[in-house]
Amino acid sequence: MPQRPVPAKISVVVPVCNEEKNVADLAAAVLAQLAAADAESELIFIDDGSIDNTLAEIKRIEIEQENIFYLSLSRNFGHQNALRAGLDIATGDAVVTMDGDMQHPPEILPDMIEKWRDGNDIVCTVRRDTNETSWFKRNTSAVFYWLMNQMTGIKMHKGSADFRLLDRKAVDALKSIRENNIFYRGLISWAGFRQCGIEYVPSARMHGRSKYSLRKMFRLALDGITAFSFLPLRLAAAAGFFIAFLSFLYVLYAIFIKMFTAQAVSGWVSLMAGVYFLGGVQLIFIGLCGEYIGRIFMEVKGRPHYLVAEAKMPNNPPL
Repeated sequence: MPQRPVPAKISVVVPVCNEEKNVADLAAAVLAQLAAADAESELIFIDDGSIDNTLAEIKRIEIEQENIFYLSLSRNFGHQNALRAGLDIATGDAVVTMDGDMQHPPEILPDMIEKWRDGNDIVCTVRRDTNETSWFKRNTSAVFYWLMNQMTGIKMHKGSADFRLLDRKAVDALKSIRENNIFYRGLISWAGFRQCGIEYVPSARMHGRSKYSLRKMFRLALDGITAFSFLPLRLAAAAGFFIAFLSFLYVLYAIFIKMFTAQAVSGWVSLMAGVYFLGGVQLIFIGLCGEYIGRIFMEVKGRPHYLVAEAKMPNNPPL
């Protein structure tokens, strides 16, 4: 593989939401690791609608460090759109994306940069679960990645995270994708390029609590599946044909019983069970179709993916 030159500029993009107690420690740790890797650096915080003093804390530390920048969004636009905002303004030869809760260890940044200098275009990280990881998180994660691999045709490793390094050409390719419900973990696998992986053990959260509730995790999973697969719609059609076939067999059975036996065809329980069952199936499939139609609606409106309230951006004066 072609070797990249050692002098390079590395951008680190960190979406944060209500992480006022973590940003200073994270900034110090990230910049120290980039200095150890002999890389010019810029650290970009994306404040995704924080309601605490996160933005004030970012402004405090950026005064002390000239290579710290920030983008404050007008409200919470979601983690994936915050990542998109960071990629849009990052100027480095390579861009690292990581979370702001200190669970993505900055200590592996030099290894990621070394893998990139060896010629890899994308350096992904894979979370290695420990005994401290809850049973629920381990198993729901395993089910999610199994479903993604089975339903979408793209291959995602269990434990894939939004902690990765992207070469400039990979960043530019991702910036050209302007779909509304973006799912970067899937897009990274879909995009190709020369990729490698590094395992990491997540650090303990120092302050605050996780922003990913069960509802948000379910939404992210739904975004991932519907963004890359029509299989749910095809399964709905297949289930419809199957239920229609069973109904046809039941009609033949009822006619046979009526014409060739003296038994009466019991109707009330079987009729109501069939009506409720088919009604429930129809509502599920209508909701599934509505999910896809709603995504089409969001795409055709063409609204911006995020709005900026204030910023200090690389190579530009503060807004």
